[in-house]
Amino acid sequence: MARSNSPSSTLFIAILLIITFPFWFGLGAGLFGLVIGLFGAAIGILAAIFGVCIAIIAIPFKILFGSNDWGWHSDIDLPFFHTNNGFLILLLIVIAVMITMKGKKTGKA
Repeated sequence: MARSNSPSSTLFIAILLIITFPFWFGLGAGLFGLVIGLFGAAIGILAAIFGVCIAIIAIPFKILFGSNDWGWHSDIDLPFFHTNNGFLILLLIVIAVMITMKGKKTGKA
């Protein structure tokens, strides 16, 4: 079957392209935005995992060395809880371990 090269078919194709251009442009822009959004989400997930790893490492130091900013404030001023003295907690743990180890010694060399 032969293709017709009449001016009416060329004009029809040109009008069709002009009318449907916003649709195809919008579809392409939407797909581009989807790809960029997924890439950004992947970067965000990796950053969150990195932040969690840093937090896991930092939590024992924050507990031991103290921080007065726990995100809540009370009208009751208790000295122990207000200062968050991690050294006192560590000292109590060491004393408890020493007492339990003293009781377990059998005297064997």
